[in-house]
Amino acid sequence: MRHSNPEFAAIAAHGTILQTEVGSGVHGLAIDGTGDRDEMGICIEPSAFVIGLRKFEQYQHRTAAERTGVQDARSEPGDLDLVVYSARKWLRLALDGNPTVLTPLFAPADSIVHITPAGEDLRANLDMIVSRQAGHRFLGYLHGQRQRMLNGNVHARVNRPELVERYGFDVKFASHMVRLGVQGVELLATGRMTLPMTDPWRTWIRDLRQGKHTQQEAIDAAAELEARLEVLTRTADLPERPDTTRANRWLIEAYQDAWVKGRWVS
Repeated sequence: MRHSNPEFAAIAAHGTILQTEVGSGVHGLAIDGTGDRDEMGICIEPSAFVIGLRKFEQYQHRTAAERTGVQDARSEPGDLDLVVYSARKWLRLALDGNPTVLTPLFAPADSIVHITPAGEDLRANLDMIVSRQAGHRFLGYLHGQRQRMLNGNVHARVNRPELVERYGFDVKFASHMVRLGVQGVELLATGRMTLPMTDPWRTWIRDLRQGKHTQQEAIDAAAELEARLEVLTRTADLPERPDTTRANRWLIEAYQDAWVKGRWVS
């Protein structure tokens, strides 16, 4: 459930240990003047929201909703989409290999909005999180973007009909599809993701977003990356599963440290 009430906004503002850009800008794929800004934060909530009846899992702030009064309004250039997860929820998603949730671990310094010593420590211990498990999630997300791209050619109700009308297919879904393949292969091969992306893929995907590659070229590129990713998911020199014992210890210590030092009062 997404929350936007003032109490949750205060928890997110006060307890955030790491907040970075996570959208096309941090990937190096933004087209000047055409995109909104996506950010993700990780916060440690007060003890009352962990051991009491109330619960904080995430807070979402969208300037498009504020600007229009419509909760699900599409973001426009200049809008901010911010989601702040509790550290517990974020770590569960990260350990499972969620591609977007992993992004703050690799965001470059100029894309970090806020960081504390706990956030720095988290980024320094990313090896407890990254495993071959992530390969399955990258593949799943790649498949999802491909399906959305293909559905956008035949369904009357699509997210971005103007792109389908202009290019014949949703180039944004196509670019996400290829990007996920590129980054999934790199993550499993090296244990890291380079952000922003480097050439030749960075230019290739930016060109795709501007209709300079066909839908079939995008499908073919993604299929080749998918095949490599499937092999790496079985054979990469990474642990098969994340180190949940170490991650759990880190999480407990981070919360205890925040509470004991008086950062939060129950």
